[in-house]
Amino acid sequence: MVKRGYHHGNLRSALVDACLKLIEERGPTGFTLSEAAREAGVTPAAVYRHFDGREALIAEAARQGYEIFGDLMEHAYNKGQPTALAAFETTGRAYLAFARKFPGHYIAMFESGVSVQHDPALAAASKRALGVMEKAAEDLSQHIPADRRPPPQMFSAHIWAMSHGVVELFARGSPGTKSPFPPEDLLETGLGVYLRGLGLLPPDS
Repeated sequence: MVKRGYHHGNLRSALVDACLKLIEERGPTGFTLSEAAREAGVTPAAVYRHFDGREALIAEAARQGYEIFGDLMEHAYNKGQPTALAAFETTGRAYLAFARKFPGHYIAMFESGVSVQHDPALAAASKRALGVMEKAAEDLSQHIPADRRPPPQMFSAHIWAMSHGVVELFARGSPGTKSPFPPEDLLETGLGVYLRGLGLLPPDS
């Protein structure tokens, strides 16, 4: 094993990079902490200076993913302005783009079994990222009478579930789940059905 002489700051980053590579190749349970150390070019003992186990390493990968995800969602939301509908639709497309561009982070966040409550930093990053979707939902639902208006958390959870389903089934190359339609079109039409059901889009739009 060739040690790379990492400084204290970038050894942690190198270990997360190794973790992400192994997650993409083998899944979140398909490697050991020792293999992550080997991939980063350090001894297993060096890993424990930063992480107390594989779950902690994956949690850090997930935290970084939520930070990236939050940035992308905020950018999409702002880009979609000035209308609430455009902002809402762009956040949905950003979800698909994130899953494609950052598959290791996506798996660490949503498929590793590591709870967002694993540590305060991960919980905060998750809350901030998903808060963008809630904000977009809240802005869009202001036109619904208060007695029929779903809570923003419920509204955004529905859209999150729809986006996540499209990603899992059609946007990540899952075997046996081909669709004749692009994932973006599937999500857009699904959003249309949902928003028309809430009365936020006219029936013929």
